[in-house]
Amino acid sequence: MTILTRGRSAPGQRCEFVHWDGRSPGAWARAIEGADAIVHLSGKRVDCRPTRRNLNELIASRVDTVRAVGNALETCDAPPPVWVRLSSLAIFGDGGDAVIDEATPPSGRGPAQMVQVCLAWEAAFAGATAGIPRTVLLRAGIGIGGSGDPATDRLAWLVRRGLGGRAGTGTQWVSWVALDDFLEAMVRAIDDGSMAGLYHVTSPNPITNAEMMATYRELLGRRVGVPAPAALTYLGAILLGSDPALALTGRRCVPARLLEEGFEFSIPTFPEAVAKALAATG
Repeated sequence: MTILTRGRSAPGQRCEFVHWDGRSPGAWARAIEGADAIVHLSGKRVDCRPTRRNLNELIASRVDTVRAVGNALETCDAPPPVWVRLSSLAIFGDGGDAVIDEATPPSGRGPAQMVQVCLAWEAAFAGATAGIPRTVLLRAGIGIGGSGDPATDRLAWLVRRGLGGRAGTGTQWVSWVALDDFLEAMVRAIDDGSMAGLYHVTSPNPITNAEMMATYRELLGRRVGVPAPAALTYLGAILLGSDPALALTGRRCVPARLLEEGFEFSIPTFPEAVAKALAATG
């Protein structure tokens, strides 16, 4: 395995680290020649203030890397047979109570840091993959599980301080996926030649924000969590350097194609996923 990285290498792991800047052609392009697959996960974390500067960085960190890989592929004599690319269900903005699957077209309306970023991301991917026999685009829900899971870290921090009530009305839907199932879907996308095109990688059982917070409270042994009306959520997001839209918008997405093709989720319920995530973080 070869990892393209803009950070530091991690000695001792059974993989090769190759440095790149995520924008420019260079010696790193040799790593793509003859590879079994490209798995593309790059992008600045969305848990940041929705400023113009951050929006530009969110887009550039995704679009520039896709274009760089696409340009490198044009120089390959033996390009990889498959390119698996991550995207996000946040492309749907606030979906209300409607059930959203792969056949649902994004409306283009919603918070720019969600919708505009994802639209630009997916457009760049569509324009960079002409030389690849098979492409798979995975729109993922919020990942739950594993050490350092940012969603669990943030929500557990709030719950332990008595702030783990619903955000806003609490009726907004949360599309989530256990890390184990996300990784299994990704491996399947690499190995299964019949998988191609767009897939939602999210649990078949989305929950509401109120249900999500109640789960964390129960598992962390906190009976009460102070709810956060929309105005308070905005204020709290500013103080935490986050984006209030992450808590106040939601979408009820389902993995229709994965289910139709026989994929079985090993952790289909939210309490199971959170319990495993909390155990991993100690």
